[in-house]
Amino acid sequence: MKRLARVLAPRTLRGRLSLVALTTAALLMTVLTVVFNTAMDRHLQHQADDELRNRAAAVATTVDTSGPRARVLETANDSLLDANVWIYTGTRLLEKPPSATVGGALTRAADRLAARAGQVCTTVRTDNRRLVRLCSRPVSGLRSTATVVTAVDLAPYRNSAGTLLSGSLILDAVMLVCTYALTRLAVGRALRPVRTMTDQATQWSAVGSDQRFGAEHQPAELARLGTSLDALLDRIRTVLRHEQQLTGKLSHELRTPLTRIVVELDWWRARPRSAAETNATHEVIAEAAQSMRTICDTLLNDAREGARDGARDTTTAVGTTAVAPVLRRLVEDLAAREQLKTVVDVPDQQMEAGVVSALLARIVSPLLANAVRYAHSTVTVSARQLPGGVRIFVTDDGPGVPQDFLDDLFQPGRRADFGDGHDGAGLGLPLARRLARSVGGEVSHDPGHTPGARFLVDLPAG
Repeated sequence: MKRLARVLAPRTLRGRLSLVALTTAALLMTVLTVVFNTAMDRHLQHQADDELRNRAAAVATTVDTSGPRARVLETANDSLLDANVWIYTGTRLLEKPPSATVGGALTRAADRLAARAGQVCTTVRTDNRRLVRLCSRPVSGLRSTATVVTAVDLAPYRNSAGTLLSGSLILDAVMLVCTYALTRLAVGRALRPVRTMTDQATQWSAVGSDQRFGAEHQPAELARLGTSLDALLDRIRTVLRHEQQLTGKLSHELRTPLTRIVVELDWWRARPRSAAETNATHEVIAEAAQSMRTICDTLLNDAREGARDGARDTTTAVGTTAVAPVLRRLVEDLAAREQLKTVVDVPDQQMEAGVVSALLARIVSPLLANAVRYAHSTVTVSARQLPGGVRIFVTDDGPGVPQDFLDDLFQPGRRADFGDGHDGAGLGLPLARRLARSVGGEVSHDPGHTPGARFLVDLPAG
């Protein structure tokens, strides 16, 4: 039964609310119909009794009880008074309707009423299955008494009651239909803003839109719903932004090792190579693959920590690394691919930074890539020991950073000139700063250096 009820139950909130309203209205209509028709039955019965009592009073005026024996006087309207009237003196029948028989059901009922004292009414069913109402009225005199019994056919009253019942049932049906239709219409109109908000939230969440519902000029219920949807949209937009940034960072950072692999394979295929050259190519490819793995691990760990802690940047990539070998390796890789003069200036070969070598390479690599991209002839990488930390300088002799772009220099996806012929995505500098800050460091631009550009990497000491 419960399963059948679940199957038959409406699947929409609009249908369920309409069904609840219809059920409530049906129960109310049923109670009102029963009460109304019961009251009308009682009213019609009292109306019939009043008519019988009035007729009995009229007939009582024709009964003479002044003598020792009651007798019926003749009147002008004798035939009207004799219709459905029985007159008794004691239990002896003085007069009865012409149509009534002595042993008939109505006469027997009249006999019983005459034998009872006082004004009494009763309803009997005749031989032809009709309902008749009878009432008795005693007539007292000086020397004798009589009883007048009148009867009336209840068919007209029953017909009136039936008509009232049919009319009330039809009215109930019309009211229920109207209630269901108006409830569906009202609920539909009430839920229309919710449906609109749901469609808008679905559309906005798919594209990470900045549009929000807000709580102003909204009913209290919709204001709470709008606030909840706005919070959900904010979380979805944050997730989408992190996803886009992670994808862009992976693409940006993996481009360099992938390029090394492609270059090595093209060089190795150009002509037959010796075993030593083949081994060297394998080592370069293996190193690039390991670098790609390190990049992925570093970025994924950073993304997980960023998603877990929100805006707070943390990382597990802590350790100690000699600065000079890492910088030298990065510069050598660049020098092998670019026709530029590269200089590494690290006076203290024992200088150490408080980060692992992979993270140090990931921080410095975007700065070197930018320097190589915009330098005219020379790129210089230097490092100096500072109290409690290490500072790395990446300098080029290019055109420098435009003055109007300084505020957007470290914004993700921003470039000074998208038509400069380079394929950068504008993610290198923001990534370098993010990774540096994750270990308590910083990446900044030196606006006072001219000509060219100089970037500073501050890291904790090892």
